[in-house]
Amino acid sequence: MLIPSPQAILFDLDGTLVDTAPDLAAATNALRAHHGLAALPFQEIRGQVSNGGSALVTLALGLESGSDEHDEARQFLLDAYEQAVAVHSKLFEPLNEWLTQWHSEERLWGIVTNKPRRYTLPLLEALALTPGALLCADDLSVKKPAPEPLWEAAKRLGVSPEACWYIGDHVRDMQAAKAAGMTAVAVGYGYISEEDDYQSWPADLWFTTCDELVAALHDHRTD
Repeated sequence: MLIPSPQAILFDLDGTLVDTAPDLAAATNALRAHHGLAALPFQEIRGQVSNGGSALVTLALGLESGSDEHDEARQFLLDAYEQAVAVHSKLFEPLNEWLTQWHSEERLWGIVTNKPRRYTLPLLEALALTPGALLCADDLSVKKPAPEPLWEAAKRLGVSPEACWYIGDHVRDMQAAKAAGMTAVAVGYGYISEEDDYQSWPADLWFTTCDELVAALHDHRTD
């Protein structure tokens, strides 16, 4: 299949553009410590990061969502994360170099994330990231895998959905991109659990490493 070169690049945030797992793991283990439990291995936590705070609570304490205990634990975890949202988080390499060049040339890019705005904005500020469009979990009435946040990002950038690549590390990212009519790009370096096969997701392109992704972005560059 012929893949169109993008006029705009849209990224998922956690596990795709920015490696936020170290700070989320610290918050998860702070929750464990609060309950007198030993820290979990980093890799065990990393595989659940893209599934959100509720999944991290279930991993940390074995509490399923829907209970008061789970909700209280989730709030503890999120409060701990909010206090240290960008201590160890950083852009994946070599996306950092690619994005610096892309941004300096005033090319179009954005972020569509299921992360709430209250945690996203401090993170982006700390990393000096200024996307042309930013859609967070609480900006619209729906979030990924619904296509509306992706459509809104394209609208804000002034391009058609078909002219965008959407890059993500979760199956819902690919579902949202396909529903939006964008080129769906799956990456395997993100926060994917051992039992999940990213190459089985409904994508148009699949890249195992960030280096492979950046090489493709260079190859599909439009002048």
